[in-house]
Amino acid sequence: MPNRVSRRLALAAVVCALTAPMLVPTPVAAQGWPTRPVTLVVPFPAGGNTDILARAVAAALSDGLGKQFIVDNRAGAGGNIGGLAVAKAQPDGYTLLFSTPGPVAQNRLMYKSMPYDPDRDLLPIVLIANSPLIVTAKKDAPFQTLAELIGAAKAAPGKINAGIPGQGTLGHITSELLQASAKVQFTNVPYRGTSPIVTDLLGGQIDVAMDFMSSYVPLVTGGTIKALAITGAKRSALLPDVPTVIETGVANFEASAWYSLLAPAGTPAEVVQKVNSVVNAWLKTDKAKEVLASMSMEPNGGTPDELKAYIASEVAKWGPVIKGANIQF
Repeated sequence: MPNRVSRRLALAAVVCALTAPMLVPTPVAAQGWPTRPVTLVVPFPAGGNTDILARAVAAALSDGLGKQFIVDNRAGAGGNIGGLAVAKAQPDGYTLLFSTPGPVAQNRLMYKSMPYDPDRDLLPIVLIANSPLIVTAKKDAPFQTLAELIGAAKAAPGKINAGIPGQGTLGHITSELLQASAKVQFTNVPYRGTSPIVTDLLGGQIDVAMDFMSSYVPLVTGGTIKALAITGAKRSALLPDVPTVIETGVANFEASAWYSLLAPAGTPAEVVQKVNSVVNAWLKTDKAKEVLASMSMEPNGGTPDELKAYIASEVAKWGPVIKGANIQF
């Protein structure tokens, strides 16, 4: 009996050894990914520009890859809740992150405790678009240009009130970058979003504002506020007469929101390449250009490695600014 049992065990071991390779899961991409709907996590509420662009990208991916891409808004903690959801998701290609700078670059510099490591836990796919900010002033401000604003700030440190859309926002750190670069001091006035900034700028309660362009373009063209500068690397087609901050004499200045796609670390390369290819193709279409222009955005595109390098450059740029301003949560 013992010999018979031993032979059975030996035979079972051989069978297991021979069949084990067939039991190892095949990478999802090799199985024809996607075979079911894909979740696109947006770490901000529905309705804003980030959500609108994410839905346009989701529609393009649905059309290009033949399966539905569903937007899932996971707002909170400056985008960290949505970022964590993707960082801890299965790397099977069915959960992706549509991110702004915060969850992948800036939050690590501001939050004492990050629930995930963006470099370790997330895999770059593609940089989609960027959106510069605009420096505006109330209509009766005594300065007409950014250079004059800087001169006024140097003459009266801390006297100029700058409206920003909340602590730790891109508007906030852009104000800090401008102050550090121009060696001036403003008094930042944080608001809960853009609408109250616009109200107080129109009412003259604040002197200047630093915020995303889209809400301010109609006011500039209508003559109710002044546009002093664009914070991007080049002028905006929506306001071609408004110079960049660099043009006004502040060297090497650039501050923009940007939008990207990432996946959980370990996601198959085939999945990353498929998504990257579809997004790059979409960005060249008239439809994409129309969607982006409506929100004062510029198309980007590129490779996963280019996005990885860009994220690293943003961390390097904003680190000293955020530390110098002591922005912590």
